[in-house]
Amino acid sequence: MRVLIQRVSRASVTVNQQTISKIGKGLLILLGIGHGDGEEQAKFLAEKVANLRIFEDEQGKTNLSVLDVKGEAIVVSQFTLYADTRKGRRPSFTDAALPEVAEPLVNQFVGLLNAHGVPTQTGQFGAHMEVEIHNDGPVTIWLEK
Repeated sequence: MRVLIQRVSRASVTVNQQTISKIGKGLLILLGIGHGDGEEQAKFLAEKVANLRIFEDEQGKTNLSVLDVKGEAIVVSQFTLYADTRKGRRPSFTDAALPEVAEPLVNQFVGLLNAHGVPTQTGQFGAHMEVEIHNDGPVTIWLEK
């Protein structure tokens, strides 16, 4: 399971010209599911994301989590995090889990973030999405389990 986190001042997801998710201060989370990923990876990464100290405190140090700043999150499923570009010019996505495996794990990850106390919205699985990101910092963190 791969997670690309962006600390944002605001973010939104639009599908077919309709905004389906919108947050202020928080995290935009791009989530990729690979072969062999399961509940263990979802639990570990949801806890890690909820408690990752990447927001600044009053001294300007990154000592606060999304929970500490009462931030929100949007999770967007993104199989392209598993792109293999070692050969040729066209990425291969054979390392990404099939949709019938990935979608339930994305939903489980979202549920776990909510259970940790992070109000979490989503993109639309399998849809063409326009993701608007106002990266704050910029701060972008890669996690993998």
